[in-house]
Amino acid sequence: MATSYDTPEVLDRREGPHGEVVLRRHGELLQIIANGCFLMDTSDGRSERLLVDAALGALDGRPDPHVLIGGLGVGFSLAHAAADPRPGRITVVERESAIIGWHLDGPLSRFSAGALADPRTEILETDLVRHVHETSATYDALCLDIDNGPDWTVTDGNDSLYSPGGLAGCAGALRPGGVLAIWSAQPSPEFEETLRNAGFQQVRTEEIPVARGVPDVVHLAVRPG
Repeated sequence: MATSYDTPEVLDRREGPHGEVVLRRHGELLQIIANGCFLMDTSDGRSERLLVDAALGALDGRPDPHVLIGGLGVGFSLAHAAADPRPGRITVVERESAIIGWHLDGPLSRFSAGALADPRTEILETDLVRHVHETSATYDALCLDIDNGPDWTVTDGNDSLYSPGGLAGCAGALRPGGVLAIWSAQPSPEFEETLRNAGFQQVRTEEIPVARGVPDVVHLAVRPG
């Protein structure tokens, strides 16, 4: 017999400049869907925490680093960064006003309220690809989680972030010795090579173990300096 847990419940659906974004409840989980593509849910958070930990670890003790988190999502990366005393500033870039609203006064606030109240935290409602090319700010770490990976983008415009031009923009937004960390739903040796060709050093991939199937990964690279 079917139960309410078998069919996700749509809590909110919005049309934005980049298409449709949906917040669903499926059993105990909250899920974000963009243009029909599953992005993330509140089931775990291990990969989001690794994204932050790997970036901070690669900074080798740099004091008070300014960390940019690309994509607010369900808030796990932000919450984990804010729980760490090392970051001096935390900037979150999120292009979907609906997702920001779900955190400020909606169902996702229970995952991010403390982090949003942290005086180190600021939220910028803007497109990440545009931001890295246009900002005058520089960061010690870019922790990017806006797609299912460089080979599986949510919108066509995101493709450019993983191109030589997009990576040049990321390098320009990083301070010398700064770290670029990109979450992906699957490894991509081709993207590692693209990072090296773009001038990044210490390129490596860290895996997040999963019960079955292909592991999630974080691609790491360092701007020379």
